[in-house]
Amino acid sequence: MTNDQEQLDRFLVCGLGSLGQHCVTVLKEFGVKVIGIEQEKPQYWEIPNFPNLLDELIISDCRQIGVLEKAQIQHCRAVLLVTSNEQVNAQTALAVRKLNPHIRLVVRSAKGNLNQLLSKHLGNFVAFEPTQLPAAAFALAALGTETLGFFNLEGEWLRVVKHHVEWSDRWSNQRLLHQLNNRNRRILCHTCNGSQLFQSFHQWEPEAIIQAEETLVYIETADQFLLNQSKKLASDAQVTRKQIWQGLRRCLTRKNLKQQLIKFWQQSFRQQVRQVAIVCGLMVLILLLTGTVLFNWYYPETTLLSSFYATAILLLGGYADLFGEFKLTAPIPWWLQLFSLGLTLAGTAFVGVLYALLTETLLAYKFQLSLRRPPVPQQGHVVIIGLGRVGQRVAALLLAFQQSLVGITLNPDFDRTALPQMPLIFDALNEGALTKANLSTAKSVFVGTDDEMLNLEIALMTRTNNPNSHIVIRTFGQGLSDNLAELLPNAQIICAYEVAAEAFAGAAFGENIISLFRLDNQTVLVTEYQVEADDTLNNLLLAEISYGYGVVIIMHQRGQEMPKFMPSDDLRLTVGDRMVVLATIDGLRRIEQGKIAITPKRWRVKVEQALTQVAIFEGANAIALVSGCSLGTARRLMNNLPKTLSLPLYKQQAQRLVRKLSKAQVIAQMVPIGKGKFRI
Repeated sequence: MTNDQEQLDRFLVCGLGSLGQHCVTVLKEFGVKVIGIEQEKPQYWEIPNFPNLLDELIISDCRQIGVLEKAQIQHCRAVLLVTSNEQVNAQTALAVRKLNPHIRLVVRSAKGNLNQLLSKHLGNFVAFEPTQLPAAAFALAALGTETLGFFNLEGEWLRVVKHHVEWSDRWSNQRLLHQLNNRNRRILCHTCNGSQLFQSFHQWEPEAIIQAEETLVYIETADQFLLNQSKKLASDAQVTRKQIWQGLRRCLTRKNLKQQLIKFWQQSFRQQVRQVAIVCGLMVLILLLTGTVLFNWYYPETTLLSSFYATAILLLGGYADLFGEFKLTAPIPWWLQLFSLGLTLAGTAFVGVLYALLTETLLAYKFQLSLRRPPVPQQGHVVIIGLGRVGQRVAALLLAFQQSLVGITLNPDFDRTALPQMPLIFDALNEGALTKANLSTAKSVFVGTDDEMLNLEIALMTRTNNPNSHIVIRTFGQGLSDNLAELLPNAQIICAYEVAAEAFAGAAFGENIISLFRLDNQTVLVTEYQVEADDTLNNLLLAEISYGYGVVIIMHQRGQEMPKFMPSDDLRLTVGDRMVVLATIDGLRRIEQGKIAITPKRWRVKVEQALTQVAIFEGANAIALVSGCSLGTARRLMNNLPKTLSLPLYKQQAQRLVRKLSKAQVIAQMVPIGKGKFRI
C-alpha cells in the first residue's frame, strides 16, 4: 500500500499445514514472493501442486536463527507464523523481531493476554485464532435468512442483507436502484436472476427499476432490525407460554393424566435414587394423612389444621415437644401414644433419607445454582451441535442477533453455567437428542464440532430428520469441503482455514481486519485503513477509491470528528483520515498494488444549458464537488455553455453528476469517451 520501493514484496510463512497452505495460496494472488518453512516435509499436500506456488521451500525448524537468516528474513515484509503449536509461534516471533525490528508479525494464537503483551513489546504485531475467526461467518450462515453480515463499528451495528424482491415488495416497480442509497443504506450488488453470482461491487445499473424476482445485496444500520427481532422474540415467548399452558391442560385430562403418571413412574424407577426418593416421599405423605385423621377423630374438639401440625411435629422428631413436659388433662390411650412414637421414628428415618438425597444432589452439582434456562423453541430456531470455543462464539453472536436457538453439547464436562440465555441439551448424539431439540421444525442447523467425520455423520442425520433445514457444516480441509458440497448440494460448507487465510493474508499487508462475511462463496473483509503521507489513497475522492478499486466505503472519520457512516462519494481523503471498507481479497490486492482501474473512467459529462443564473452558480458547485476538478475550472465551463467537462469520470460518478445538475436546473448528458452520446 505504500510507495516505499526499497521494501521488497517478500513474505515468509512458517508452518505449512492446512492454514499455512491456504495463506500461501492467497498471498500468491497478490503477485508477491512467498517462502515457506516446514519442519517435516509431508507425504502429500492438501492443495495440489502446492510446492510450485512457493518461491522457496525450507524444511527445518523455524525457531532457529540460521533458518530465518537463510529465508532472508531481513528482506521480508511480513512473516505469518501459523504452525499448530502456539509455543513455537511465540518463540519464532521473538527470534524474528530480533533479526528484523520492522517486519510485520501475523501470528496464530488463542492466548489473548499473551497476544496483548507481545503486541505491546514487539510492535507491528497481530494475532488471530483461525478456528474462531470465521465464527461470524458460521453464525450468519446459520441464520439462514437474509442477513449475510453483522458487525459493530464505533458502537453502531451494521447489517449486510441479501433481499429477494417479491411482487408485493414496497420497492417492486416503484424505485430506481440508486434511490435506495441513503445515510443508512448502501447498495452492494444487484442480480436479475438467481443464476448470477457476485463478482465485484458496483457492477449494477443505478438507473434500473427494481423489479420482482430480482436480488439485492445492501448494507444498512441495524437498529431497526434489532428492534424487530426483539419484538419477534417477545411474540415467540408469548406463543411458547400459550403452548405450554395448552399442553398442561391436555395433560390434566383423566386419560392423559393417567398415562403421564404411568410414564413418570416407569422412568423414575429406572434410577435407584429416584426410586428411594419417591418411596420415602409417599410413606411420609401417608403417615402425615393417617396421623391427621387419627388425632382429629380422637379429639373432635380440636381443628383439622391443629391435628395436621401435631402430626408434622411428630414426623420431624418432635415427640418430646408434645409429650415430654405435657400434663395430661385427659387420658391418652396407649395405642395413640405408641402410634405417635412410631410417627417420630418413621419420620426420622424417611425424612432423614430425603435430607440425605437432597444433600447428595446439591453436592453432585458442586453447589452451583445455575440460572433457569428458557424452554426449547418449538419452531423456526437454530440448532447448534457442538459447543466448543467456536460453537459458543457462534451461539453468542446469534444471541446478539436476537435469534432463538438451542444447543446440543457432546462434552460431559461442559460448564453448565455457560450461556444461561439459551436452552441446552446435555446428551449423547442420537435420535433422542435431535428430537428434544425439535430438529424437525428448526430452520437451520450449525454442525461445528472439532471432528470432521463427526460433523459429516451429524449432517447426514440432520438431512434425514429435516430435509428442508438449512445446514451449515464446519470443515478444516479443502478436500472434504469439495466432496461434501457434492454430497449435500443444498448445505453450506465453510472451510475454517480457507476463510481465516484471507484475514491472515490481509493482515500481512498491515491492514486491520475487523470482521468478515461470505457472499456467494466469496469472503468479504471488513478492513480499516489509516491514510498516511506516502499513501496511494491520499488526496483521492471516495468515489475514485470505490469505483476504481472495487470496494465499498462504509465509514469515514477525519481527526477527532464523529465517524460518518455511508459517507458521500464527494469527500476527499487527507493524511490522518480513517476509513472502513468492504473488500474482497482482489480489492485489497488492488489497493496494495495501487492498481486503481478495475473499471476505467470511460465517461464525460456535456453541460448543454443552464435555465437560470442561479443554476450557473449551483451547477459549478456540483461539478467541482462530484468530479473533483477545481472550482475555477467548473465556473469557466458553466460560463461557456454548451461545453464538455474534459475530466473523465466513472459511469456511476458521471450519472450522479448529471442527476445533481438536473436538480440545479442544468441540462446535461453523459458522453462515452470515443463514442456517441448517452442521455439520462
